[in-house]
Amino acid sequence: MPRPFPTSQRLTDRKRTAIIEAAIDEFRAAGYETTSMDRIAARAEVSKRTVYNHFPSKEILFAEILRHLWEAIAGNDAFAYHADRPLRDQLLELIAQKFRLLNDEAFVSLARVAIAAGIHSPERALDMVARMSEREEGLTVWVRAAAAAGKLKTKDPVFASHQLEALIKGFAFWPQITLAQPPLDAATQKKVAESAVDMFLGHYAC
Repeated sequence: MPRPFPTSQRLTDRKRTAIIEAAIDEFRAAGYETTSMDRIAARAEVSKRTVYNHFPSKEILFAEILRHLWEAIAGNDAFAYHADRPLRDQLLELIAQKFRLLNDEAFVSLARVAIAAGIHSPERALDMVARMSEREEGLTVWVRAAAAAGKLKTKDPVFASHQLEALIKGFAFWPQITLAQPPLDAATQKKVAESAVDMFLGHYAC
């Protein structure tokens, strides 16, 4: 049986989780501009100093929330490339993971908050994007691994993965964010995923 964390570590983890959950509620309810670290601390029932100990700025906290939501939905090993499995099957699974994120109400509402904040401050938007990109996005990791294995012909995995992302988000993200359209139903998700993957592999597969 693994050793439990020391009591102080468990308390630290609980406080961090409470801060993230409180921040999600505050950002969704009040928007980016109105939300303050004071309000987050009060909702989380911790001191403002504790909030800053975990997250040095509101921008860092917001980026961490988006990453936290993605990891909670996708899991740590969701984008591992498997040399013994068909590329199409793997990509369809990756797109299914993506749809779970894009259909998550909390993620969509926070994405709206981020876009609104970015419109008011392009510099802040660039900072958010930079913080979100500190770790390479999972689909890019998969494309890079498949290319290294000789299964995809691309010298620019980032560009290739962004192309596939754009095919998905054009149907399952931007209409929902900008036009308040409902999430795609299961049949439409399947149609979008299969056509996007087939187009991608038709161009990049070896």
